[in-house]
Amino acid sequence: MKIFLTATLLALALATAGVAAESENKLSDTRATLEEWVKARQLISKTRVDWQGDKETIEQTTLMIQRELKQLDDQFTKLSTNNTQVEKERLEAETLLKTSQDALAPAAQFATEFEGKVRALAPRLPAPLQDILKPLLARLPADTATTKMKATERVQALVGILNELDKFNNAVTIFSENRKNAQGAEVSVETVYVGLGAAYFVNDANDFAGTGVPGAAGWEWSAKPELASHVREVIRIYRNERPAKFVSLPVTIK
Repeated sequence: MKIFLTATLLALALATAGVAAESENKLSDTRATLEEWVKARQLISKTRVDWQGDKETIEQTTLMIQRELKQLDDQFTKLSTNNTQVEKERLEAETLLKTSQDALAPAAQFATEFEGKVRALAPRLPAPLQDILKPLLARLPADTATTKMKATERVQALVGILNELDKFNNAVTIFSENRKNAQGAEVSVETVYVGLGAAYFVNDANDFAGTGVPGAAGWEWSAKPELASHVREVIRIYRNERPAKFVSLPVTIK
């Protein structure tokens, strides 16, 4: 009986120990589960906070990209409009260019014809006027048939030449020149040009004088010493050294 009681107590103790061990294991599992749950909640909370920050950044970035896309779209629209306008202006410019070229064709023809006349006339002009015209004559094309010079530039040069011719022809001008005397020596004289039709010269000593008229190969000069005092008087009146008065000088008309 004593042995049976002892065995019974031993079995009960073993059962109690088993239950205690099992309870301890369940408590450990529960504690571990709670720790994992707390970690999960912390991770969820952190993720929610991070997502809120990322969400705001993404929204701002999205708005910025949308604005840039709208700007690009506006630029493409303007570019398309500008291309249309450019094409329109190009066509207008081409039309205007053709109209101008058609209008300038007569000017080019005029320039071609008149340039030849000017070149033929140049050697027959007074030497001082030739010097004045040298820069303008140099602007004329060497070959009118192959020149790339614009018609407007050619006409401008011709107009400049005509202006100088007109100015000289409608004025009395005096130039210092050299003229050969009867002995063939060069003598310094003052020459009075009356337009392009007549000229008179005299030296400082008033013993060498004469007249000049335009010729086929240039100006032709004739010595006429008897005109010295008359020519000198004209020069003094021109320089306001004498009161104005009529001075008689011969004129040769060809």
